[in-house]
Amino acid sequence: MTKYECLLFDVDDTLYSHSYGFSNKCSKNIEEYMIQKLGIEESEVSEFNRVLYKNYGTSMAGLKAVGYDFDNDDYHSFVHGRLPYENLKPDPVLRNLLLSLPIRKVIFSNADEIHVAKVLRKLGLEDCFDGIVNFESLNPTNKTSNNFDGGYLVRSGSRTAINLDATNGCSSLLPKSPIVCKPFEDAFEQAFKIANINPHKTLFFDDSTRNIECGKSIGLHTVLVGTSRRTKGADYALENIHNIREAFPELWDADEISKNIKCSENKNHCIVICEHHPSPIK
Repeated sequence: MTKYECLLFDVDDTLYSHSYGFSNKCSKNIEEYMIQKLGIEESEVSEFNRVLYKNYGTSMAGLKAVGYDFDNDDYHSFVHGRLPYENLKPDPVLRNLLLSLPIRKVIFSNADEIHVAKVLRKLGLEDCFDGIVNFESLNPTNKTSNNFDGGYLVRSGSRTAINLDATNGCSSLLPKSPIVCKPFEDAFEQAFKIANINPHKTLFFDDSTRNIECGKSIGLHTVLVGTSRRTKGADYALENIHNIREAFPELWDADEISKNIKCSENKNHCIVICEHHPSPIK
């Protein structure tokens, strides 16, 4: 029996290096969206965005939670549509590694379908995975919504901020977001259901320490990508996704194990057949 039945991969800053600068550019686009589309004061937007991300996993989830109503597709188009995809180049090394793996491989990303598809296509990995769980998968009916019930959003003219004192440091008192996303358990549980994943037989690759910690808490075997230093919840740390074969040679052994099992089954089948014949079979 093999230890892993599935390999679960994040996309951004996991399948490609953080040095491409996509995360920083994405944060800049989010802040510009908040200023241009939502009317948030420019002097407050950076801290506001930081607080939303810290408490809700993604800025989008936080904005929805505290009362902003906007179209999800418009948000994704503004935030991801302006990323420098031309900087991403085909990665034949990673492609060959993924295609040679004899284990099911699934993408698990908070990003929207268009962004995930663009990244995979630019990297030359669009046919390397058996399934994709993305924003639309996790939020199939969530186009626009406004679940804000008051108490935490403080507006003064054009000024907008979250009154963190009202929560007394307790995240359970924060208004709930209608968006399902990592690093929260409901997102992982939904992904497991969508992709038919057994977390106890799955190896999870992600660059986010929060995602890794949550994944570990619900049974996944975890690999923190982008560093050689393990953090809380990380079973392993991988500086670069290209090092996957050196770090986990046993993943490729699964194919040999499968062949041995089939060979053993065939031999047993042959013995059974022979037992029903009084004379040797030629």
